[in-house]
Amino acid sequence: MNVIIRAAKIIDAQSTYHNQIVDILIADGVIDKIGTNIVAPDNFEEIKKENLHVSKGWFDSSVSLGEPGFEDRETIANGLTVAAKSGFTAIALQPNSYPVIDNQSQILFVKNKALNSATALYPIGALTKGSEGKDMAELFDMKNAGAVAFGDYNKSQANANLLKIALQYVQDFDGLALAYSQDEMIKGNGVVNEGVVSTRLGLKGIPNLAEELQIARNLFLLEYTGGKLHIPTISTAKSVALIKDAKAKGIAITCSVSVHHLVLTDSKLENFDTRFKVTPPLRTEEDRAALLEAVIDGTIDMITSDHNPIDIEHKKMEFDTAKDGTIGLESAFGALLTVLPLEIVIEKLTAGTTTFKIASPAILEGNLANLSLFNPEGTKTFSKADILSKSKNSAFLGTNVQGTVYGVINQNKIILS
Repeated sequence: MNVIIRAAKIIDAQSTYHNQIVDILIADGVIDKIGTNIVAPDNFEEIKKENLHVSKGWFDSSVSLGEPGFEDRETIANGLTVAAKSGFTAIALQPNSYPVIDNQSQILFVKNKALNSATALYPIGALTKGSEGKDMAELFDMKNAGAVAFGDYNKSQANANLLKIALQYVQDFDGLALAYSQDEMIKGNGVVNEGVVSTRLGLKGIPNLAEELQIARNLFLLEYTGGKLHIPTISTAKSVALIKDAKAKGIAITCSVSVHHLVLTDSKLENFDTRFKVTPPLRTEEDRAALLEAVIDGTIDMITSDHNPIDIEHKKMEFDTAKDGTIGLESAFGALLTVLPLEIVIEKLTAGTTTFKIASPAILEGNLANLSLFNPEGTKTFSKADILSKSKNSAFLGTNVQGTVYGVINQNKIILS
């Protein structure tokens, strides 16, 4: 792949060209030259876009695709194309397929499916066999096969001793455990945030306590065992406070928040639209404001789309019985720019590479080209025409978004939307 990018503003705090408008010459997937008015050989493709900005490639730490087993929801091939056209050069794939990704052969299967894609796929192996929470899965074998972390997607570990043992075990090979945090006994039959909206609509509520109690327990376990723990998709102000206190004590904890929890609140539930049924549930404006503040002050380490395609048969149902989840890759960047400054958005879309130990080269001469291309200006209403996924269960349909994603350059490939 030989290409020259013309008049692009670089957004990369690790690059000496940060905030400069330059040309970028890429030869065989490597950044050969950065400067102004670069003369490119005749066989080089030229990329020239309106108000073009370039950053290090974005990484999404929580993506579900369905394959194997739920190809009607999404396939790996199409999901990676969607990710690339949405600006992501790497994703961490959740293990919630059928069968669950809980052994070495399943890790190798999904990695092989992703070969030759511009967007790299990094599997998360299930922490327990079948994600059933009973017996620890084959973590070391999955690590050797390419798993970057271990967790049971959207399933809290009820057995505190099992999580304790897992946190101790993964330290032997510097592994990363994930702990989705929601106490199932306190959640009960709840389907939305417990509060004024749930009471008015007559829907069973999930109190903030369900998340906060589990996070407190998991932090106590981590303090006891040592090692590293990542808590995905936190959603409450108190969760932020608990994690902030743990970080102040030097505990090796990281966390993420989903795009929809930064942009939307439970006020969206007024029409019983199941597109807004997610887990953890959409919370109040007070929680949303606390999450945004935590993103800015660094308490929250990364932002994820928490992309979870659900087939229409499991979404177009009564609210109580519909499955949780929303797709989010296509809308992630545009939605975030409506609530956060550009440089914070880029920082939080690339920060996860450190936690998950994924290569993220700075935009410098001699480095591999791992780039996201975009225009942060302009607004529009997100519509069905913007959805590239097989499933269409987007919580952002009809929502105003900002900017345009042009595509990615990665793994010696170009994907433009």
